[in-house]
Amino acid sequence: MDTFVIVVFLLTYLGMAFGSVRGLKLDRTGIALLAVVALLVSGKVGVKAMGSSIDVPTLLLLFALMIVSAQFQMAGVYGHVAARVAAAAGSPRRLLALVIAVAGGLSAVLANDVVCFAMAPIIAVGIRGRGLDPRPYLLGLVGAANAGSAATLIGNPQNILIGQVGGLDFWNFLAACAVPAVLSLAVVHLTLCLIWRAELSATPTRADDAVIPDFNRWQAIKGAGALIGLLLLFAAPLPREVGALVIAGLLLASRRMSSREMIGTVDWHLLLLFACLFVVTGAFADTDVARRWMEALAERGLFPETLGVMVPLALAASNTIGNVPAVMLILAVWHTPDPGALTGLALLSTLAGNFLLVGSMANIIVAERALAAGTRLSFTDFARAGIPMTLATMAIAVAWLRVGGWMGW
Repeated sequence: MDTFVIVVFLLTYLGMAFGSVRGLKLDRTGIALLAVVALLVSGKVGVKAMGSSIDVPTLLLLFALMIVSAQFQMAGVYGHVAARVAAAAGSPRRLLALVIAVAGGLSAVLANDVVCFAMAPIIAVGIRGRGLDPRPYLLGLVGAANAGSAATLIGNPQNILIGQVGGLDFWNFLAACAVPAVLSLAVVHLTLCLIWRAELSATPTRADDAVIPDFNRWQAIKGAGALIGLLLLFAAPLPREVGALVIAGLLLASRRMSSREMIGTVDWHLLLLFACLFVVTGAFADTDVARRWMEALAERGLFPETLGVMVPLALAASNTIGNVPAVMLILAVWHTPDPGALTGLALLSTLAGNFLLVGSMANIIVAERALAAGTRLSFTDFARAGIPMTLATMAIAVAWLRVGGWMGW
């Protein structure tokens, strides 16, 4: 009987939606890990079967990209850039535009979660030190990080997974998604200027005494060289994860930076969450219920192969269970997606993450880091700007995918 597997699967994704268990200090990763333990103890999943259900190349690529991000983080690049932006001269709208441009650009080539983690507290403190309300700038940071990350296959975890599972070409994906991603950055700025116009009408004070974090220019140049090498290897006939590991290995072989510290910056919680969800969704995909569900969806034309199905699915799933778990679930039961549909899934699920606070891990990271720095971003703060921002950017993406022939309606 598949009942136990289905119950574990449903409880796991219910946990993904709520993000915690009442009365317990248990987060999404802990919930997913307990689900795997339950499947192992029940005998519904064996250790060998568990290993075969985990997409190791995806985890290796994600790990390697985290090492590249660690190079920039330990060089002080994120903190230095964030402090410089917060201290820049100009009007509040110009400061907001700088935050959006920098966050979007960095997130296109480095993981958006890392960019948000490093920049959020410095933006919060720096902007507040200018006598301004940090909230629209923090929303600009995360909105741009999500939108900018949609441009490439290495911008966020769900794109990495989709690219690996679908074998998508890095440069073809960039050609498909760069334009809507850039246009989305402009939408983020325009939306925040309209919604937070009162806060963005204040006059900022000077930032003569701004504290600029330590910055190692040589290590930053080394990181930039590694990133260029990584992008060049993506054009070579080498598995993407192998090329990324080559670059990560070269960075770890450093005379200045401790490999222990660099490896310590890796988001092991995210990697564990990925591994556990691979096991849980894989177990569910092997059940008769999943197979019947897949057949019923195919008969009714409800697979996300068209924009009419993809858009509401991406919007609903990303803002309930989160865009990473949503993508993993979709891919577990959708066995024959074409490259155009996968491109649409990556672009739309990422942009949908700006809708509500729970839409993406980057949103939660910014809210938590901002709170620790003395600024509270409420669910309402996110929704006020996130809902119109998301609807506008997804409309742009839909039009682009339709006109470009990647997906039909």
